[in-house]
Amino acid sequence: MNEWWRGAVTYQIYPRSFQDSNNDGIGDLAGITERLPYVADLGVDAIWLSPIFTSPMLDMGYDVSNYTDIDPTFGTLADFEQLIARAHELGLKVIIDQVLSHSSSEHPFFKESRQNRTNPKADWYIWADPQHDGSPPNNWLSVFGGGAWQWDSRRHQYYLHNFLVEQPDFNFHNPAVQDWLLSTMRFWLERGVDGFRLDTVNFYFHDALLRSDPADFRRKEKPEWNPYSMQYHIFSKNQPENLVFLERMRALLDEFEARTMVGEMGEDHHPIRMMGEYTSGKRLHMCYSFEMLKDPFSAAHFRKLIDEFYTGAPHGWPCWAFSNHDVVRHATRWKQYGVSNEALAKQAGALLLSLQGSICIYEGEELGQTESDLEYSELTDPQGLRFWPENKGRDGCRTPMTWDANQPNAGFSSTKPWLPVKPEQVAHSAAQQADNPNSVLNFYKRMLRLRKASAPLKQGATHFFATQEPILAFKRGSDLLCVFNLSPTVQHVKLSGGQVTEVLLEAAQLVDGRLNLAGNGVALFQVTDEVAVSN
Repeated sequence: MNEWWRGAVTYQIYPRSFQDSNNDGIGDLAGITERLPYVADLGVDAIWLSPIFTSPMLDMGYDVSNYTDIDPTFGTLADFEQLIARAHELGLKVIIDQVLSHSSSEHPFFKESRQNRTNPKADWYIWADPQHDGSPPNNWLSVFGGGAWQWDSRRHQYYLHNFLVEQPDFNFHNPAVQDWLLSTMRFWLERGVDGFRLDTVNFYFHDALLRSDPADFRRKEKPEWNPYSMQYHIFSKNQPENLVFLERMRALLDEFEARTMVGEMGEDHHPIRMMGEYTSGKRLHMCYSFEMLKDPFSAAHFRKLIDEFYTGAPHGWPCWAFSNHDVVRHATRWKQYGVSNEALAKQAGALLLSLQGSICIYEGEELGQTESDLEYSELTDPQGLRFWPENKGRDGCRTPMTWDANQPNAGFSSTKPWLPVKPEQVAHSAAQQADNPNSVLNFYKRMLRLRKASAPLKQGATHFFATQEPILAFKRGSDLLCVFNLSPTVQHVKLSGGQVTEVLLEAAQLVDGRLNLAGNGVALFQVTDEVAVSN
């Protein structure tokens, strides 16, 4: 059980949007605890809670002002302890979001740091003098738009913020900062959490010489909606010192039994290679990038990512996801590849749960939930507020969970929720799918049971067959064949050379060695001997 995370499936909960227990329109810890039996019944192994620490909520909890307490919006430490106890009672591990690269500007340490250049916390954040013309120290950009440096009139210096102005970056070159951040992780480990999801794990260290980032070596035909992507971020993040600190984090977790860390790799250049680096040796247990959280939806794309990871990091471990709180839901993102929402949602679930590595499912994904189309006046996300309409931000994937179409706000809250619940999302409510054996929800339960019972799906190596688009075919371990038609049109595949036994067929039929796959068809077979697959 010490490596329970290998091949495990984690269910991501966005606390503001899961269940409101006190009728203030915002989800909370007590609401999550109430709904844990639903999560356990799905058949997942763990839950991941997006940020729940004390915060001004300018970036919905990713701006932390107290690392060792619960924000009153979500409840209390006692509520959290009850959640952990109930989750463990139901056989669920609990992973919490840990935002270490930066704090809120409301954190007491930053308030102290900005007072002058001699106080005890003066070097806990990244401060730099202006250039001779008064401009920032270099050309580093913020992920949320504009420059990454903010002038502070008290210190007569700039401070670094890779995200919002209100999210100043910690100075990891200061050992005292590292020690303190590790102590906050210990606080939660001692309270029984089973692991951490590490936000922006490659952002911890910056280049100590403050060298400017070069232009992206890939030629841009025109500026993108966010100029951040026009730079190659070789100095503002991705520093070699990051790996050394990860080893310190791993040593901390190794003091406790059966704990894990999964890192978010926010990187456009060589992310799969970096996932391998970050999970090799005594560093992170798992890492994920955004490569499966965007287009394309093609056999070549999925084959390339899996091959690249396991070729470059045979001893590393990935965590794959198709949706999360930062991207357009995949049921909407890939809808042009689907016969229907239900067909695409089922196929995506089967594909994700067939991949080698560990898996993360985002709340509502198991319902075939789609992206909410919001008006500008309904937005809360700083990304959407800044880049509208080219980019509508992340609120569309963060709208409340839809439990029951017959209840107000689909059972999330009896009062107006913090983001609207729209009819398109109510149509995918859980209660309306529960008794339908052909629903997306029950298909996910079937796939989750299959993965949990299958050693090849949890830890078997992957062998790809040289099929042509839109067919993706691979074998997990020595005897489980997985075939997917990644298109809305009928496809035919020939199986030859071995005996096959049906494990799961969805929109698929095997007749005399010919596999007929309807649009978004899925076929899983137990095979003996060598089998050939062609189309």
